[in-house]
Amino acid sequence: MSTPTSTPPSDHSIHSVLKETRTFAPPPEFSARARLGSLDDYRQLHQRAIDDPEHFWAEVARELTWSRPFTEVRRGDFPHCQWFVDGELNVSVNCLDRHLGTWRRNKAALIWQGEPLGDRRVLTYHELSVEVARAAHALRQLGVQKGDRVGLYLPMIPELAIAMLACARIGAIHSVVFAGFSAEALRDRLDDAGAVCLITADGGWRRGRFLPLRQAARAAFAEAKTVKHLVVVRRGTRSQGEVPPTEATLEAPGKNEHDWHDLVSGQPLECPPTPVPAEHPLFILYTSGTTGKPKGVVHSTGGYLVGATYTTKMVFDLRDEDTYFCTADVGWVTGHSYLVYGPLANGATAVMYEGAPDWPEPDRLWRIIDELGVTILYTAPTAIRAFMRWGEKWPARHSLASLRLLGSVGEPINPEAWMWYHRIIGKERCPIVDTWWQTETGSIMMSPLPGATPTKPGSCTLPLPGIQTEVVHRDGTPCKADEGGLLVIQTPWPSMLRTVWGDDARFVSTYFSQVPGAYFTGDGARRDPDGYFWVMGRVDDVLNVAGHRLGTAEVESAIVSHPSVAEAAVVGRPDPLKGQVVVAFVTLRGGRKPEANDAEMLKAHVVKEIGAIARPEEIRFTDALPKTRSGKIMRRLLKELAATGTVKGDVTTLEDMGVISKLAAQRQDEE
Repeated sequence: MSTPTSTPPSDHSIHSVLKETRTFAPPPEFSARARLGSLDDYRQLHQRAIDDPEHFWAEVARELTWSRPFTEVRRGDFPHCQWFVDGELNVSVNCLDRHLGTWRRNKAALIWQGEPLGDRRVLTYHELSVEVARAAHALRQLGVQKGDRVGLYLPMIPELAIAMLACARIGAIHSVVFAGFSAEALRDRLDDAGAVCLITADGGWRRGRFLPLRQAARAAFAEAKTVKHLVVVRRGTRSQGEVPPTEATLEAPGKNEHDWHDLVSGQPLECPPTPVPAEHPLFILYTSGTTGKPKGVVHSTGGYLVGATYTTKMVFDLRDEDTYFCTADVGWVTGHSYLVYGPLANGATAVMYEGAPDWPEPDRLWRIIDELGVTILYTAPTAIRAFMRWGEKWPARHSLASLRLLGSVGEPINPEAWMWYHRIIGKERCPIVDTWWQTETGSIMMSPLPGATPTKPGSCTLPLPGIQTEVVHRDGTPCKADEGGLLVIQTPWPSMLRTVWGDDARFVSTYFSQVPGAYFTGDGARRDPDGYFWVMGRVDDVLNVAGHRLGTAEVESAIVSHPSVAEAAVVGRPDPLKGQVVVAFVTLRGGRKPEANDAEMLKAHVVKEIGAIARPEEIRFTDALPKTRSGKIMRRLLKELAATGTVKGDVTTLEDMGVISKLAAQRQDEE
């Protein structure tokens, strides 16, 4: 869900793999009780939404609780479109209060699992509402008012969700900054948003280590232009595990620094909600990547919540008895929409996990699933490929019998990983919803509906009812079947971003100046003869090899389809003859070391799968790929490494700096 480039690709068609693809029908027992039980049901609803979009979205929106009901569904068109503009509501009321008068009052809303074994908290809807009320009063005590911005720089602990909902309670605008960012990156985002308060923690657990956060937060606080208060959650000293003494946990509070627990304890147990207009900003979220000026994506209150609530229910076939586990960090939009707001608005039980999926052993997620009876798992292709690399023995230790639905998010999933997920984790009985969307879209745009849509490994299938996507040429004319082009959204939808904070001209030029009359996603895609969409990755991740355009995602899929490969990342290297050549970074399964002929074997495999034009010029084997803590492969760094042999760009979000250092040293040794 990275940000689109402002530069359109050339008019050459994007090369695509055209081969026979196996189709998986929804399990009959699933379709029998699903909200939409057949492809015909989907098509009828989708057509109804096209014929009368305002009536369709009004019906969806009225499932929320409004303090002032809207009478106007939509005002305006791209790029500036408003939804439910005369209505008022409060997000925390929809996520908490409306459940308190029902049996869900004492239902688990959030099951939090810390990384240290045995570190667990369960908050019912009533208990969560009390915590949110106390936090809301505490924010008001610090002078935070409606419309003020609050920065959140926290590990994956319940206080992160509590703080988000507390901001919504009083009409403040939160801006979550991923806890892997540096002090400088945090400061830049606080300054851009004009935040008045920053909430952080002493630290959090990751792979058995307690990683401090307060030092970075203090450094950002000291330099931020508008932040008046720093609030610190004592994560370490509250853990049931033994916490080694660190500077982060022992330092005395500084000026205008407050202890979260001291601040919220003793506050009233109820806090009247502040109704806000539907177009009032709910949050600002800065898109991933720290090069250049941060880009703050602004999401509204009403339209965003409509999209998140609707898609959570439809895509995951969410039911009251489900235990839903989204592995995403709340520092990214997936955690906003599908760990906090979407599940809670639907009255679900959501699982939040703090740590790494391979701690203390590579079966941690499977252990959590069995212990908590998880029924729905939503994770990323990068994680799935890591599970593949660790081997089948780890999930084989666990039953996983509670699972009924699997999801994928973050980037196109290669067919090999899809099949492994289906066979090893889903036991060939769980539908897979391969979802496509972005930070900017706010909610899922394309996905199978699990009871209705036959699936094809690697395809996000069809747009959700209410969403109109298309693959077009640069002039906006539709592409033919199996012809690569630009992926656009043709009509407005409620959860779309409203602007870039403080830079509306950038908002217009980035998303609405590329293709006439449409929102340009920045992705390349194709539609097959069945109308299914195949997203091929960012157009700026498309290589131009001797005049042929190759999607990096499809070359990666071809490499990973070889049984010896666990994961691959493909980048382009400048070449004086061909323009660009393909360079692949490859991790082998089971920790196997590369043999003398492996590179040539994989090059031949790519030729067989795609064609000679896609043959990698170079294959470099590595034990691991450089990733952010959210699991995204940092292809930007690999591209720099392939081109120059060194990395000088920002590496503040890397999970493990040693990966890049090792690759750079390997390159120097080879030279």
